[in-house]
Amino acid sequence: MVALAEIPRHPTHAVAVGDVVIGGGAPVVVQSMTDTDTADVAATVAQIQELHAAGSEIVRVTVNDREAARAVPRIRERLLARGVRVPLVGDFHYNGHRLLAEVSDLAPALDKLRINPGNVGFGEHRDRRFEAVIEIAVRHRRPVRIGVNWGSLDQALAARLMDENARRPDPRPAEAVLREALVRSALDSARMAERIGLPPDRIVLSAKVSRVPDLLAVYRELAARSSYALHLGLTEAGMGTKGVVASTAALSLLLQEGIGDTIRVSLTPRPGEARTTEVRVCREVLQALGLRRFAPEVSACPGCGRTTSAFFRELAGEIEAWLEARMPEWRRRYPGVESLRVAVMGCIVNGPGESKHADIGISLPGTGEDPAAPVFVDGRKVATLRGGGIAEEFQRMVESYVRERFGAREAAE
Repeated sequence: MVALAEIPRHPTHAVAVGDVVIGGGAPVVVQSMTDTDTADVAATVAQIQELHAAGSEIVRVTVNDREAARAVPRIRERLLARGVRVPLVGDFHYNGHRLLAEVSDLAPALDKLRINPGNVGFGEHRDRRFEAVIEIAVRHRRPVRIGVNWGSLDQALAARLMDENARRPDPRPAEAVLREALVRSALDSARMAERIGLPPDRIVLSAKVSRVPDLLAVYRELAARSSYALHLGLTEAGMGTKGVVASTAALSLLLQEGIGDTIRVSLTPRPGEARTTEVRVCREVLQALGLRRFAPEVSACPGCGRTTSAFFRELAGEIEAWLEARMPEWRRRYPGVESLRVAVMGCIVNGPGESKHADIGISLPGTGEDPAAPVFVDGRKVATLRGGGIAEEFQRMVESYVRERFGAREAAE
């Protein structure tokens, strides 16, 4: 069976966004977006820093008025002063042409511009405004994401395609025509940008819809009909489990087909929920598919009637939190530690076997079993832990394993 990571990626142009490369065979990039008022410099800087620390490799900010436009260069300065060099994308609708022209230091402070052809204007105004944004991008050597959206589709194009479809002897379903309008809008806009002077290696396309089947159909068409870098994301995915499941389903199917160069999970945070959840979901999807490695993998038993004690669940959560806390230092000191596999299992049925398959694993006793926890390292049983300090002792063993296995690379460098 071919691993997903070995599936050939859809060939696209490589696009440099600051220090990050998307497309051209580069690893799939995680992107996020702030939900602060961009004019609030302190709040926006804090959230960008939080998103970047969580693993967002590109962060998009809304640039909707003159106050936001003037804030962007100050946001960039503060981030650099804190040592945060994450690429910033300016999200423009309706008035982007004007803001970019009026605020001279806005474009230089951004690493990429994002515009929606359906929201730049209507008729001749649309083409002139679109051209003005592209000319600024060309002048400042900035890439542009041309992002069409189901909710703001070019109505003139949609109406024309609907009329053409109605005259066909075998009309297609209306949804199919609207999907074609999305694809056509993105491709026509990209070709117009090229005619203005923006090279294909500075163009990224996206076509956001809110239903998984539509997203799959649209991106398969974009991939078949172009070589532009593609940004994936299900728009208005929703809250909680619904948003996570829908986004994961859509992204996973396309990524498995080699389609997609950068991704975002557009979750609606619940009250009090961190904005970083969308970043963690992206990373989990890429790691689950074998496309990227970000952190050690913890395999944990789901529990059943054999595991009436909550101890193994508590230990699994404790180990995962501890690994996350250790990763900043480990990543600096031990290259490759992201590939570490740890198992925390709950009874004798699958515990020893799963622990043997991990790099290091512990099999905790189930109900009625001998109160002992064997530890396996590289498939061999090396110790049996007992008593109340199992968690701390196992953590020391993991720390020692990481140092011995991955520290050799540190010494060699």
